[in-house]
Amino acid sequence: MKAQWFSSVDQIGEAKWQETIGDTRYPFAQFAFHQALEQSKSIGDGTGWYPEYLLVMDDDDSPLAIAPTYLKTHSQGEFVFDWSWADAYQRYGMRYFPKRIWAIPFSPVTGLRIFSHLDPKGDDVQFSHLYPALAELMTQANQERDFSSWHLLFTKPEHADLFASNKDLVQRISCQFHWFNRGYKDMEDYLSHFSSRKRKTARKEREKVAQAGIQLTRTLGRDLTPADIDFFYLCYQSTYAKRGQQGYLTREFFGQLAQDMGEQILLVRAFRGDEAIAASWCFFDDHSLYGRYWGCMEEVDCLHFEACYYQGIEFCLEKGLQHFDPGTQGEHKIARGFEPVFSHSIHYIAHEGFRDAIGNFCEEEAQAVREYHQDTQEMLPFKQET
Repeated sequence: MKAQWFSSVDQIGEAKWQETIGDTRYPFAQFAFHQALEQSKSIGDGTGWYPEYLLVMDDDDSPLAIAPTYLKTHSQGEFVFDWSWADAYQRYGMRYFPKRIWAIPFSPVTGLRIFSHLDPKGDDVQFSHLYPALAELMTQANQERDFSSWHLLFTKPEHADLFASNKDLVQRISCQFHWFNRGYKDMEDYLSHFSSRKRKTARKEREKVAQAGIQLTRTLGRDLTPADIDFFYLCYQSTYAKRGQQGYLTREFFGQLAQDMGEQILLVRAFRGDEAIAASWCFFDDHSLYGRYWGCMEEVDCLHFEACYYQGIEFCLEKGLQHFDPGTQGEHKIARGFEPVFSHSIHYIAHEGFRDAIGNFCEEEAQAVREYHQDTQEMLPFKQET
């Protein structure tokens, strides 16, 4: 087995990239997704995100797998928060940045972090040995350049388990809320599994939006016009502007994705008459819907729940999708039937003293996360089994 680092997807080339990843439909593994990040300048010079893709090849140079990694000069856009770790390094006069993350930029979605035609769904037990093998390559590369750390973010739980015996690595868990299709026929069937009170609440939320004169539409990326994308981008930036920030991704990124990945993009829009007032951008594959970006030009009671959750659930039921990952955080998702799940990250900290301190912190944090996970299970809206 051989491995080589590349600083751009174009250095690998679309043909070799697609040959490497094979039939996987995971949207965040696609060449077009990563190329759009680079060509739109959402990552690269001046952004604090510098791609280094690890291509793994067989001895005959046939491609086996790709791991997406990025050198980072800050901790923004990752959603596994390590700012306190960076602050501690600074207080002791040590350098935390640059660091390496092994992740999907700006996307807190659990899934594949090794893309391969040999394991397109990421569930081949024999193939999984590549995770610790590539982790060792990352450690060696970090040591050669004296980087403080590398971080594998939002990996699948079975892949996180592969690192359990490695005492040089720190495991961290957090809690997200995901929806699962339990064989529901349609939205009415789904809501029928709620307790009476919770079902009435959900229906009232949807009715509030309709009574406000709001209509919702769902459009695939292939059918979006430049004006549609312009409006969505205005919504996207408005979400950040409310916090005094600017969105990480450029207008060109979304336009390029609609053109190159239109079959895997869903845009939900809210209209009052002919005027669009809100939008939610999602990705999907054959199994899952991934809710990513949202914004509105006008605040309407319960519109966020409708555009970001109920519309997504309806889309999953129509398309036969089994899972909906709506993004990170948010207890408000529980009342709409999103169940608590653990998300997993793996961290290599080069400095032994900091590694021990961070490991102790993550152990204490994990206990609180497990208790929170248990508490939120009891808040779900579903009828109690008898």
